Amino acid sequence: MINVVLVDDQALFRAGIRMLVSSQADMTVVGEAGDGQEALGVVARTRPDVVLMDIRMPVMDGLTATAEILKNPDAPRVVMLTTFDLDEAAARAIRQGASGFLLKDADPEFLLAAIRTVESGSSVIAASATRDLFAHFTPETKPVPASYSDLTEREREIFALAARGLSNSEIAAREFLSEATVKTHISRILTKLALRDRVQLVVFAFEHGLA
Repeated sequence: MINVVLVDDQALFRAGIRMLVSSQADMTVVGEAGDGQEALGVVARTRPDVVLMDIRMPVMDGLTATAEILKNPDAPRVVMLTTFDLDEAAARAIRQGASGFLLKDADPEFLLAAIRTVESGSSVIAASATRDLFAHFTPETKPVPASYSDLTEREREIFALAARGLSNSEIAAREFLSEATVKTHISRILTKLALRDRVQLVVFAFEHGLA
């Protein structure tokens, strides 16, 4: 069972999402909050797998709440809810460690699929979508860390393709490799760079001028 917490200041919106999530056999809503401050207590008490977090709320916004939640080493996956597909606040949340973002008007089936995807350990938005977001909101370039030099030449090639938003299958076809081999390369790259997932890889590439 996937335990979900809903955080949004609009009670009607929460009610709709709660009904949708509760209709699924493999997930349940274990808590709700109307602002970020309240969310901190609800998450600590219910220990959910996934948090759907609105960005703009009174008392404490979703960005601040997400940063606090993700300080915990066994923190849940956090998905930001936003009205805009190119939202600077969403970009900031992803840099902080959120697993991606969803538009509030996303199709119900997409939202449910996103919850399952995030709970399984993957990012909720495609790396290509993240790339578009960060191309629009490019932060000041940082020096490339020493850990990047630990990548082999092959791993740097795979890194560059993944940073462009290519999927494992697309990289495999382009480089004449099996998907399993690409997956292994990606896993090693993430480990060497201390990154959680492919979304963080894209963020890393943009922040260090490697995209």
